Amino acid sequence: MFKQVIHHKGFWKSVAILTLVFAVVFFFVRWAFVGFNIGFLDLSLRTFVAFVLGGFLYGFFVTYGKFWGKLKHKANKNK
Repeated sequence: MFKQVIHHKGFWKSVAILTLVFAVVFFFVRWAFVGFNIGFLDLSLRTFVAFVLGGFLYGFFVTYGKFWGKLKHKANKNK
């Protein structure tokens, strides 16, 4: 089922969009915790990678769950 889900049309596009959205939201949440201090904008490579990696993990698992449920429902409907 894993291969079927990750090869489904639109899966990786959805992962990419959620990665970007989560990374931006996480950035603003972290920035809010420091009081929107302008010094926060001097991001290190490590922080940037953490935002992107966190966004990717979130996007992958949410999208996987969405597509898995859709395919599972479709499989049960055809029985």
